[in-house]
Parts: sequence; C-alpha cells; structure tokens
Amino acid sequence: MVRIILKKGRDESLRRFHPWVFSGAIAQIQGSPAEGDLVAVHDCEGRYLACGHYQIGSIAVRILSFDGDPESPEFWSESIAAAFAARQAIGLPSAETNCFRLVHGEGDGLPGLIIDWYDGVCVMQAHSVGMFRAKARICEALKEVFGDSLKAVYDKSSGTAPFKAGLDLVDGYLYKAPGFELGETAVSENGCQFLVNWVEGQKTGFFLDQRDNRALVGRYAAGRSVLNLFCYTGGFSIYALRGGALSVDSVDSSARAMAMVDRNVALNGFTGKHHSFCTDAIDFLGAAEEGKYDLMIVDPPAFAKHRGVLKNALRAYQRLNAAAISKVAEGGLIFTFSCSQVVDKIAFAELVFSAAAQTGRRVRIIDRLCQGGDHPVNIYHPEGEYLKGLLLYVD
Repeated sequence: MVRIILKKGRDESLRRFHPWVFSGAIAQIQGSPAEGDLVAVHDCEGRYLACGHYQIGSIAVRILSFDGDPESPEFWSESIAAAFAARQAIGLPSAETNCFRLVHGEGDGLPGLIIDWYDGVCVMQAHSVGMFRAKARICEALKEVFGDSLKAVYDKSSGTAPFKAGLDLVDGYLYKAPGFELGETAVSENGCQFLVNWVEGQKTGFFLDQRDNRALVGRYAAGRSVLNLFCYTGGFSIYALRGGALSVDSVDSSARAMAMVDRNVALNGFTGKHHSFCTDAIDFLGAAEEGKYDLMIVDPPAFAKHRGVLKNALRAYQRLNAAAISKVAEGGLIFTFSCSQVVDKIAFAELVFSAAAQTGRRVRIIDRLCQGGDHPVNIYHPEGEYLKGLLLYVD
C-alpha cells in the first residue's frame, strides 16, 4: 500500500478522527497511487494513522479506517450492517416508513458513498473514484446483509463520481432479483405514499433528508393556505394536504417533477385542494398576492456548491427569503431551508435576519431544523451537517 507522509504538526485532525486529509498537509507520497487506490497515512515520524481512498484535489485522502483493513473480506458487509443497525436504532424501517438513507458518507464512516433504501431497492451514488471502483464489492455486501429482502441494487453515479477520472459512468443495475424489472416504485413515508423513480429522478429519486420536516409541516398545516416552492415531487405538499390544509399550491420549474406531483396527489387520494404550477418558483413568488398564503415552504436547490460562489449565493438566499417574508400573511409560518454545505447554520440565520430586516416585519424563530437521523453527522466531521432550516412566525 502506498504511504502518505504528513508534514510535521499536520496529523492533529486525524488523531481527532476527522476523515479527510488535505493535499496541503502532505509532505511526501512514497509511491505512485492512482486515483481511488487505498493508501496508508503516516505522521512525519512514520507512525501509522489511518488508511483511505486517494484522490486528486484539495481533499487528497478520504479515510475509511483508523484501525481496520478495508481490503478484508468482512469490511464492506460489517460497515453496511453497522449503518443499518444505526437506522434500526431510530425505528427505521417501520410499518409506516419503508424508505430511508442507509449509508450517508462520512456520517457512516464511508466517505464518498451514498445508498438510499426504497422498499428493498438500494440506489447508490459514488462521489469518489475509490467508492466507484468498489461498487461490485459494495453490491455483494448488500446482498450478504439483506439476503432475500434485497430486490435490486442500482448504481446512479454518473452525476456524482469525478468525470475527469476516465471512469465508465453509465448508470445501471448491479443486481436484480429474479423477476424484478421496475425503475419506479411506490414507497411509504410516515404513512404518506410517494412514487420514486431512481432512473429518471433527481439524486436517487427522492429527498429523504426532509422526512422529519415534512411531518412538522403536516402538524402546522390545518386550516392554512399553503405554498410549496421548489416542490420537486410534492413531498411537503402531500403532508400539508394530509394535515388538513385548506389549499396547497405546488411550484417547480421541472415538468417531469410536476407530473410526479400530480401522480402523488392522486396516489394519496387528495383532489380539489391542490394546484400545480410548472414555472419558475422565484417568479411565481414575486407575482403572488400579498397575504394569500399563511404557510410557505421555501426549499431551493443548493445555490452554492463551492466557496467560489458563496457571496452570490448568500445574496440569492437573502432575496428569496425577503420575498417570502414580505408576501406571507400576518400570523403566517415560513419553513425556509438551505442545503448548501458551504452555507453554515450561522450564515444562514444571519441572511434570514437580514431578509427580515429588509421587510420591516416582525419575525420570530419558532424552531431550528436539520436533516433526519438517517443522515447522521459524524461528530468528528461537523461539515456533514449540510441541511439547515428555520421555522419562522411572521406578524
């Protein structure tokens, strides 16, 4: 195994179990690793610290183990079994919920790997070359852990694995149980039904990280007129309708997503109270009548995927939130979110403060929101807390 030697004093983060080694911390590479190779990391005096996947970029090594052997036959099955045990500890799956995130990268000690479970179908995304090259072993581990309950394993890494690495980035099934032919299925989340298409949908087909926040919307929706901006396939809308909303307007610029919204509304038996609008969400909000809605969900896509665009992203978030705060009815609620990892929760709260001040309205924070427990944050890797939100009450 190629040895990575760190500069003096640059081993402290690894001794605190942070799972990344930055390129600037490396003093010497003893060997010629290809991207995705397993490498051993040592301090400046040659003492072993950890091993992980080598990659080209500012994050040079993603740590897989501080004390084990990722090349052992048991590594992948034991890691996935441990991740599943953590989900079982928080009640997943259950009689009402058969979809959840099974593996969440650094949060489960497997940096660069995402696996979502949809009623027996595992959809995986590799965010690193090392994980992409390990996909066959990961598939075998899933079969070992779940046995006959595993219906299929679908690799959807074409949009996430590094495209410059010369990989064969073609999505497809790594495994299908006999007779399995679907690319879409209906899943249950807290008793709500959703159609998930992992082949054509965004990410793995559904945004599982908002499960708890969707349930919270359902608690507050009774008797309210609801606007769901950037609705994707209508997750928040279905919960609001089930919670007793007077009406729900769902807005997204994707025609494919809006078609799925209508199918999900029908699947759950809600008719008459829901309206779909396939248009730009920001334009729709700008043209909306003031006071028409007394509950809004503002859940945009990531405006900042790297720090180079952070300043512009913060301004965009601020304008969006100012528009929502200015338009919501008196006594209204706003669920506002950012999924941009480079926008931390302090920066997000500050931009929402600035947006509120811009409107001159009285705004109170009712709750602070985050990703669900099946998207765990490694305590040694606080960067994993990517989803942040606020529940606002506006006078």
